[in-house]
Amino acid sequence: MEKLPIKAVVNGLLELQRTGQSATLLGIGPMSKNCVQATLELSKEDDYPVMFIASRNQVDADELGGGYVNGWNQFTFAQAVQEVAEEINYDNLYYLCRDHGGPWQRDKERNDHLPVKEAMDLGKKSYIADIEAGFDLLMIDPTKDPFEIGKVIPLDIVLERTVELIEFCESERKKRNLPEIGYEVGTEETNGGLTSTETYETFILRLKEELSKRNLPMPTFIVGQTGTLTRKTEQVGKFNFKNAYDLAQMAKKYGVGLKEHNGDYLDDVTLLEHIPSSITATNVAPQYGTEETRAYLNLAEVEKRLFDNGLLTEISSIREVLLLHAIKSERWRKWMVGDQVNLTVEEILNSNDGDLQDEILDIAGHYTFNDDEVKKEIDKLYANLSKFNIDGKRYVIDHIKRPIRDYAECYNLKGATTRVKSVID
Repeated sequence: MEKLPIKAVVNGLLELQRTGQSATLLGIGPMSKNCVQATLELSKEDDYPVMFIASRNQVDADELGGGYVNGWNQFTFAQAVQEVAEEINYDNLYYLCRDHGGPWQRDKERNDHLPVKEAMDLGKKSYIADIEAGFDLLMIDPTKDPFEIGKVIPLDIVLERTVELIEFCESERKKRNLPEIGYEVGTEETNGGLTSTETYETFILRLKEELSKRNLPMPTFIVGQTGTLTRKTEQVGKFNFKNAYDLAQMAKKYGVGLKEHNGDYLDDVTLLEHIPSSITATNVAPQYGTEETRAYLNLAEVEKRLFDNGLLTEISSIREVLLLHAIKSERWRKWMVGDQVNLTVEEILNSNDGDLQDEILDIAGHYTFNDDEVKKEIDKLYANLSKFNIDGKRYVIDHIKRPIRDYAECYNLKGATTRVKSVID
């Protein structure tokens, strides 16, 4: 299938909104190769485009620290997705997307309080690797400023850095004679300042003015706050239909799609509201990682029962190893609330609070899938179950497909590629 630029797909969806045949695209965090396969299989089966949204912590250049997902850099990530696509004879549209690109978007850069120029330079290096690896969409997000913690970053600064980074990326793309790419601007973070419809339109208007002065393209997506917020393994926000609808109409006026972040763990009623509210795309990431962790724990429970019944002589330590590595990763801190954020690793390891440990495993298990010890135990788990005609890997992929399918159904994605192509042709 000929690859349509992502901007063309979004334009097609905006056009389809007039006839009620549109869909809300899914941006999926590529938490593992299993997640990539689950995503591509569904996209192929139900004929819709998908986006893989990789943060800089997940996928980045080796010289910048690489990524925690499979140790992927931009090129090995692109290659892994292509390999899966070839294995399953994939024949639809997938897009490689940079989620939260820019300065201070790696945890270490932010924690080190790098000065502005150094942080911007590292963000640019990362973008060059994105561009050379063939990414289709780059999110330009200069709002993670460690010197402005808890404050709303002035719109002028967000705008100035956004324009500088788009200009840089376009220049690098053209130097290499590469096809057009899409851009995503704004942020779901409240310190980004784009939480009200008034600020949102001011930002779009000023951005349009600055980009047109420099003959730069308008973005494909602008992120807006729809009320969603993910904490632990729950959706703790409250979807605001009116705000979402108003932002979507405003973005559409300028030929841009509204992108929603933090779309994890939404109930069906909220999911079904996305089509009438004209949200063009939603990002979902940690939920699918958590589902993969839960799949391994389900398989481990089956393995234990086989052992208890004398059918296995030894079993994997997948649960214990996943838990240990999840706690030590400390990546659960991002998702915890209240005083739990400040717990030390030692306090958790020595705690008799099984519920707390279970919670951390649920939240942060997926950050450890690339650890050698974890991979060894997964292999052992699969080998034990295969003796009893249980295909562990197939189960894991199918388990991840369930929540993706729920979203795709509510988001009217079935047949979306065909519908988009019909309005473009």
